[in-house]
Amino acid sequence: MSYLGNAPARSFISFERQVFTIVNSQTAYTLSHSVTNENDIRLVVNNVVQEPGSGKAYTATGTTLTLSAALTNGTDEMYCVFLGRATATNAPGAGSVGTAQLAADAVTNAKIADDAISDEQLDPTVITGQTAETSIATDDLILLSDTSASGALKKMTRANFVSGVGGVNSPRILTCMNNYHTLTSGSNTKVPFNRVDINTGGTWDSSNYRWTPGTAGTYVISFQVFADSGAADNLRIVEATIYISGTAAMTSFMDYRDSHARTATVSNSIITELTDSNYIELFANIYDTTGNPDLGGGSSGGERFKTYISSYKILT
Repeated sequence: MSYLGNAPARSFISFERQVFTIVNSQTAYTLSHSVTNENDIRLVVNNVVQEPGSGKAYTATGTTLTLSAALTNGTDEMYCVFLGRATATNAPGAGSVGTAQLAADAVTNAKIADDAISDEQLDPTVITGQTAETSIATDDLILLSDTSASGALKKMTRANFVSGVGGVNSPRILTCMNNYHTLTSGSNTKVPFNRVDINTGGTWDSSNYRWTPGTAGTYVISFQVFADSGAADNLRIVEATIYISGTAAMTSFMDYRDSHARTATVSNSIITELTDSNYIELFANIYDTTGNPDLGGGSSGGERFKTYISSYKILT
């Protein structure tokens, strides 16, 4: 057949048909498509076209077809043709469907072949073209590749992403001497700390000068003792010992018996395991010729940390 212009995309047109199963004494039937009224369909009973309209052979609205009289199963046959639903009987010609014929968002994931999307189809500026974030909120989403799911892209909140990562070194303690304190020479004496600068997560016993972390783990324990004999050449020995639950854990000392001094500082650190109920204390033993050496301390400047003990739990 000759034609002017482009070849038509549809060569043959037919109308959709619905065949009904007759139910005795029934006048209402369900249409497979919604219609405005009975004029949208052509009803055929026993090969005779029926007249539509109220008071006629049938009416229709929505998906309900109503007959004026019931038919008999096994005797009568009925079907309808949807006049408003023309359907092409052949597929569109190859290459005849373009972008303009596709509705926005019409192509679903089910219609995209696996591995059909490559770098060529991706626009890298979707990410690279954005302004870099300088901070991230707790509920912001992070995109990551899940190696346990064949690299599938997953999203998670920043709060979940950092859960279990990083943290703070807690429990922790820093306690110092707020003033000089006189000891008895040669007497192993618990250091009577009277200023707590930091105490997070643990318990400081100010009566017994001891700290209990309350949480088991690996801890760093550091200490320093400043000894002052009060005069030149009076100092002989400075000894400091960390005790854990009443047992000596580490001792450090300076020996000046062959080269006398007035002041000296002893310090050290250990890494050790503590239970939640272990407690730590610091003892000092200072020998001098006066009989009454001092532990150094103060409330300001360099005096503040002359004598101290600190500890914190290591993140593992």
